[in-house]
Amino acid sequence: MAAPNIVNVTSITGKTDVVNPTTGGNTIVTNSAASGKVYKINYITVANVDGSSSADITINFNRSSTDYPILYTVTVDNDATLDVLNKPIYLEEGDSLNATASADGDLTIVCSYEIIE
Repeated sequence: MAAPNIVNVTSITGKTDVVNPTTGGNTIVTNSAASGKVYKINYITVANVDGSSSADITINFNRSSTDYPILYTVTVDNDATLDVLNKPIYLEEGDSLNATASADGDLTIVCSYEIIE
């Protein structure tokens, strides 16, 4: 099934997910294959909750098992926040956003998006 034409939608559902990325990598959000939906990613922020150490973050857009960096090994200072997106992006069916941190437990990602059907 193809993603819906966003001019003729039947519903839009707002969602917010929180991820604590690790050195092993984590999925932020996935639009499963054949979902019949498109995800509009509106907001991604990365906060460093460690009071004394900076940490690096990589965020990838994944399509057809290939990662395309949105953010690549960017340092987030201790007790600081980084806004990742300045414009929305869309996840089509089978697309996902993934994150990898340089240290476990130092970063928190908040991702706000809309599921469009």
